[in-house]
Amino acid sequence: MNQKPESTIFSEAKHSATREGHKRINTCISFAPNSSAGVIPSKTESSKAQQVPDMEKMALGVKLILEAVGEDVNRPGLLDTPSRVARMYRELLYGTGINPASEVTCEFEEGSEDPVIVKGIPFATVCEHHMVPFVGKADVAYIPKDGRITGLSKIARVVELAARRLQVQERMTAEIADAMVEALQPQGVLVILNAEHLCMSIRGIKKPGSMTTTMTTRGLLKEDRNARLEIMQLLER
Repeated sequence: MNQKPESTIFSEAKHSATREGHKRINTCISFAPNSSAGVIPSKTESSKAQQVPDMEKMALGVKLILEAVGEDVNRPGLLDTPSRVARMYRELLYGTGINPASEVTCEFEEGSEDPVIVKGIPFATVCEHHMVPFVGKADVAYIPKDGRITGLSKIARVVELAARRLQVQERMTAEIADAMVEALQPQGVLVILNAEHLCMSIRGIKKPGSMTTTMTTRGLLKEDRNARLEIMQLLER
C-alpha cells in the first residue's frame, strides 16, 4: 500500500487516536428477529409508525390485476397466486416505516479513527415507480469519531433495511448515509450504490445490463476533497 499523504484525515486520525489512548468500551444489544414480519427492536424511534401489511387487501389487488389482464383467477395455477404475491410483498417491503439506523445495535470504542469500508454489499429492492425490482451492490465507508465503530454486519443490515421498502436509488443512497450518521455520529460517511433497474431492462427502453451509480457524502467526506478521493481510491481496489 502506498504511503498516505500527511495532509489527509488518516494521519490526523492516527494522531488523535494516540492522544486518546486505546480505550475499549463495547456495548451490544442482543435480539431475536420477529419471524412474522422480519422486524427487530429499534434502537431509535422511527419517524413513522411501523406499517402492518393488510394481506387481504394485497391479495385482492393481485386478483383484480389478474382479472384485468384477462386471466381466469379460478384456474389451478392461479388459485393461490394472490396470497403468494401478498406474502412476497410483505417480505420485500417489511422495512416500510422503520428507521434503518435501528439496525446498528452494537457499538465499540477501539481508540482508532482510521476509515472503515465495506464493499459490494448485495441488495434487492422494489422501485416505487413501476413496482419492479432493482438489484445491485452498495459500498459504505465511514470515518469514526472518538473511535466509535459498529460491527461490520450492522452496516450490511442498514443497507438491507433501507432496501426493504418502495425505493428510488437516489433516496436509498441518502437514507443509508443518514442512518450511519444518526447511529454513529462519525466524522464522515460515503455511500455508493450500483444497480440494474428492471424497469429499464425488461420494459420501456429495454436495455438490459445498464447500470446506475449514485453517490452521497456526509461530514468530512463531503467537505474534504482529499479525504474523499482517498476513500474512493480504496474502493477501486
